[in-house]
Amino acid sequence: MSKIKVLFVCIHNSARSQMAEAFTKKYADGKIDAESAGIEPGVLNKTVVNVMKEIGIDISSNKTQSVFELYGKNKEYDYVITVCDQTKAEMCPVFPGAGKRLHWNFEDPSGFSGTDEEKFVKTREVRNQIESKIQNWIADLNV
Repeated sequence: MSKIKVLFVCIHNSARSQMAEAFTKKYADGKIDAESAGIEPGVLNKTVVNVMKEIGIDISSNKTQSVFELYGKNKEYDYVITVCDQTKAEMCPVFPGAGKRLHWNFEDPSGFSGTDEEKFVKTREVRNQIESKIQNWIADLNV
C-alpha cells in the first residue's frame, strides 16, 4: 500500500502548517507523507519553534516553501488541508489538482499580542489543538 500524501497549507508556512506537518510525521508511523507550504513563505516563527521544542519536536531546521513551487513540480496529494483562521480565510491559498480538501481553523500565532509569556501561552494552545486534530484525523483514516 502506498503512503497517503498530505499537504498542509497556510499563508506563510511559518507556524500552523509546520506544526501540522511535524505532528503528522510523529503520529502516522511512516504511513503518511506530509509536507507544508504557504502562499507567501516567510520565516519560521521562533515562538512556534520553541513550543514545539518543549515537547521534543525540533522544527528549527525546517525551511518554508511556496505552494507555487510544489505546484510547479507537479506534486499531487491525497489531502490538501488548509489551516488558516477564519479572519484570513480569503488569503488562504488553494492548491490545484486532485485530492480531498479539508479546512481546519486555527488561530495564527504570528498575530498574537501581549507579553512574550502571553504569546507562548496562546501558541501552546494552538499547538495542542493542532496535535489533537492530527491525532483524531489519523485515527479516523485508520492507517
